[in-house]
Amino acid sequence: MRSAFSMIELVFVIVILGILAAVAVPKLAATRTDAQIAKGRSDIASVRSAIINERQSRLITGDSTFIKGTKINDGGVFGGVLTYPLTSSTADGHWEDVDDSNDDNATYKFRAQGVAVEFTYTRSNGVFTCDEGDESTDEQKLCAKLIH
Repeated sequence: MRSAFSMIELVFVIVILGILAAVAVPKLAATRTDAQIAKGRSDIASVRSAIINERQSRLITGDSTFIKGTKINDGGVFGGVLTYPLTSSTADGHWEDVDDSNDDNATYKFRAQGVAVEFTYTRSNGVFTCDEGDESTDEQKLCAKLIH
């Protein structure tokens, strides 16, 4: 006498595995998006903290200005203020250096969920932020998620 699984038992197990996979895959995709947003929030907090730190260092030497827009990227994206510069990339979860040619401002984009949010660093007041507006567009909604 041989012992083995019947065809019905095997089909039953395959169906159960299929149902479990159908439930797990969407959760996994949502987790990836949440991770990208968490990374963006962390990067924003680091950049803002680094800008303030640079400002305080300048105040000690008697210089009351914020770092210039063109100097914020020395050695890579945010390399002028962070101890670890970021790599410019157009992939989700990454920053892209759009324009740092102006001493007064520097513009960046952060991408998540296939949406790019534009951030501006303003030298006159040291503000690094995006426009969340009334949250009517995908960009404004993502901006609100990143800065709140």
